[in-house]
Amino acid sequence: MELRHLRYFIAVAEMRSVRAASEHLHVTQPAISRQIQDLEDAIGATLFERTPRGLKLTAAGSAYLGEARDILARVDAANRLAHRIASGVHGRLRVGFVENASWSGLVLSALNAFQQAAGDVALELQPMNTPEQLDAIAAERLDGGFCYRFGAWPDGFASLPLLEQGVVLAVPEHSALGKHGPVSARDLSGTPFIAFPRHVYAAYYDRLISACAERGLTLDIRQEASTETAILSLVAAGVGAALVNAANRERPPARVRFVDVHDLDVRLPLEFCFIDRHGNAALQRFIDLLKAHSQPPA
Repeated sequence: MELRHLRYFIAVAEMRSVRAASEHLHVTQPAISRQIQDLEDAIGATLFERTPRGLKLTAAGSAYLGEARDILARVDAANRLAHRIASGVHGRLRVGFVENASWSGLVLSALNAFQQAAGDVALELQPMNTPEQLDAIAAERLDGGFCYRFGAWPDGFASLPLLEQGVVLAVPEHSALGKHGPVSARDLSGTPFIAFPRHVYAAYYDRLISACAERGLTLDIRQEASTETAILSLVAAGVGAALVNAANRERPPARVRFVDVHDLDVRLPLEFCFIDRHGNAALQRFIDLLKAHSQPPA
């Protein structure tokens, strides 16, 4: 039995005529009659009675008509769903992000545009630092993530460069540092610092320490915290200063002031990372949207 048997049967049942069904379906009358006979043989029941006024459904035919309509409706729904998934407008997309990258600008705009364009995609956002995201993407717990790049990505990964940010000095609001404008790295000698533990993101840690050393500054790290939110909380409490992502200017915490360090240039390149051969249409739609949003206006 094939779907065309059901379609021919439904057309004949609704029009009560092989001839009318033939004209509607653009199929010859003998072909339709043969398919109806094959259907009756397959299920072992007579579906139609022939009367002077045309064809009439038997009791078995009436019961079969409702089921046949339901089957075709479900097949059509399955076809539409498969098409929507393949088009990237239905399904699930799991995206990781470093929290401060999502506070303004490109990332927020892209997420909002994706929700507008593909509202039937279940978008799951998970805040994680970059190494956690890379592990989750490799383990297929995430489809992609907004990560800061230091060094090569793991084998099999691809990425879309988005923007670059830098670092800024965070100090307690009553600190004398930066009261009259930007400072130099050497001005920070002897200042107690709060920083990430090296194991959280070794590549970034090493780059930051190296950049400071190049400017004659050895960081006096008195306290460590695993997130910038925790680091900034310690700064607010007066524990020390910290060099943090300049994106934090978008959401300055209470009792913290940001100061530029004019001779310290630590680039934080933000990229969207994913497995190169991913096969997720929703992810590809998101990547295409990110590309469109990251292009400067003509």
